[in-house]
Amino acid sequence: MNMFASTLYKIMEWIMRFAYIQLLWIGFTLMGLVILGFFPSTVAMFAIIRGWLRGKTDSRIFPVFWQYYKHDFVKANLFGMPVIAVMLLIGINIFYIQIDMTNYLSWTYMPLFAFMLLCLICLFYLFPVFVHYDLNISGMIKNTLLIMLVSPVQTFLMIVCLTALFLVMRTIPALAFIFGGSIYAFITMWLALHAFNRVERKKQA
Repeated sequence: MNMFASTLYKIMEWIMRFAYIQLLWIGFTLMGLVILGFFPSTVAMFAIIRGWLRGKTDSRIFPVFWQYYKHDFVKANLFGMPVIAVMLLIGINIFYIQIDMTNYLSWTYMPLFAFMLLCLICLFYLFPVFVHYDLNISGMIKNTLLIMLVSPVQTFLMIVCLTALFLVMRTIPALAFIFGGSIYAFITMWLALHAFNRVERKKQA
């Protein structure tokens, strides 16, 4: 019975951790008026989850989150500018594709679909690369592309896990508000760390 109670307590503790860091992520995003708050708060969330995955689970969450948020505020927003530009470009292209699809879908859109898929997969690795490596923005983008290309297994698992997460959140929208961002960060950070370790082993070999 004690073992069951201990296991239940640990499960509830981790549920509260994910809900709390999700709340901090939303709160600090709003504190930065969304535009200036989204990227620093997302970086802080990924940094804390990276620490959890590396065994640092005894730190107080709020002070560490606030420390990362302040420290990376400028760098994270500079990093976010090209990301926003690419996402806007994709959004505009999707808008025009939807208009053309009322008539027909041309095979000439295939390169565009490939580009959008590549950008989407890059997004899976961008924040993990940001918090794991001390690089400038161009270095982060180069490393992201390299790691993505040499880690097809982790990339495939990310797509499968995040698709499953999307379906669950779509079925139960309340879960998306409570855990959506933190669970997404956990999945991508966990698989990205495996990809980083694989790259490091290759370098050492």
